[in-house]
Amino acid sequence: MAVRTPDPDPDVPEESSEPPRPSANPGWLSDIELAEVRQRLPLLYVEAVPVRVDGLGIVTEVGVLLRATPTGQMTRTLVSGRVLYGETLREALFRHLEKDLGPMAFPQLPASPVPFQVAEYFPMPGVSLFSDDRQHAVSLAYVVPVTGTCEPRQDALEVTWMTPEEAASDAVSAEMEGGRGSLVRSALASVGCLR
Repeated sequence: MAVRTPDPDPDVPEESSEPPRPSANPGWLSDIELAEVRQRLPLLYVEAVPVRVDGLGIVTEVGVLLRATPTGQMTRTLVSGRVLYGETLREALFRHLEKDLGPMAFPQLPASPVPFQVAEYFPMPGVSLFSDDRQHAVSLAYVVPVTGTCEPRQDALEVTWMTPEEAASDAVSAEMEGGRGSLVRSALASVGCLR
């Protein structure tokens, strides 16, 4: 019979007689842990293109977030964030939609957790359409209808609602970070809005 012994907890000295305390939220990484992980492993993300649809389910508006970078540059982006350890894709998607759009957005999560696209972000430009200078990340991207009022929170300054044609324009794509303009176009193509 094999017995697995636990790995030592780096926060508790070995000579301590106290049992290690479990983390209040084991899914979160400290800033130092996250920086170390980003240098060694690709991270899993979810991204959402929030949309408004009419009674027939046709996309009438696309929501794009406006954010300020740490250097003060204004960029456009999508709802996105990491999937935590032990969290389902559906839970992660809902958490990030609520975090970025507010609790009254009322997202209608897809019945199937199959994304319209898998996007790979690399810290080296030119490897794919998508880049992220912090890390190598794999993102599952979804189109998510929202029916409520969107009040941006966290680091999002505003949600701009555009027609599908405006959202797919070269001007908006140029304002989007990391190649996300291509992701918006793929999202719109997946729901039949681009011809």
